[in-house]
Amino acid sequence: MRGWQTLFYKEVLRFWKVSFQTVAAPVLTAVLYLLIFGHVLEGRVLVYDRISYTAFLIPGLVMMSVLQNAFANSSSSIVQSKIMGSMVFILLTPLSHWAWFWAYVGSSVLRGLLVGLGVFIVTLFFAIPDFAAPVWIVVFALLGAALLGTLGVIAGLWADKFDQMAAFQNFLIMPMTFLSGVFYSIQSLPPFWQTVSHLNPFFYMIDGFRYGFFGQSDVSPWISLAIVGSAWLLVSALAVHLLRTGYKIRH
Repeated sequence: MRGWQTLFYKEVLRFWKVSFQTVAAPVLTAVLYLLIFGHVLEGRVLVYDRISYTAFLIPGLVMMSVLQNAFANSSSSIVQSKIMGSMVFILLTPLSHWAWFWAYVGSSVLRGLLVGLGVFIVTLFFAIPDFAAPVWIVVFALLGAALLGTLGVIAGLWADKFDQMAAFQNFLIMPMTFLSGVFYSIQSLPPFWQTVSHLNPFFYMIDGFRYGFFGQSDVSPWISLAIVGSAWLLVSALAVHLLRTGYKIRH
């Protein structure tokens, strides 16, 4: 446990030392999204027949920030360590692959939640959403951050340079995040695109998280929980296997 805690502490310090970039900047980005989309569409779009568009948008932006920053934390840390050559100092320690997994994923969850909380606090000046089922808010925030933090571990192990890491984020994580219903309800889409949206696991994270605020969602939160939980177990099994075999970090 002491080894896991030490690596976790090191990873937390890594992003906290540059918190203006890793925490404050994503909060500002989310607020800009809210200002632009909220100003343009407020009063023109009513979601679930009773919820203002700005209130509807806030949980989506919070969850989007959680997911993107959880992924960025673990992926950037591993890639940076590989490129700079500092990974060897962690490899010299007797830490198990489980210690690596929990330290990287745990620090990613913490960063994602900190950014999400910052976004939520700032957006309260624009609209105050309901808290219909707060337990679901916590569950999906934790699961979503853990899933993306685990994906970040896999991406970081796979990438050998920052260009590959950027490609993974720009062509996979970013499109799936933006097409997950952050800015809209999928009920407003044509039937074909509704079907496509249901194939996107990110949609279930956003939808389940939003259910915690409004008590309404496009699919049952239990279905979302089953899909997100299963996805995390699958990617976790892959990440632990890659760490155990030393994929691209032991030569």
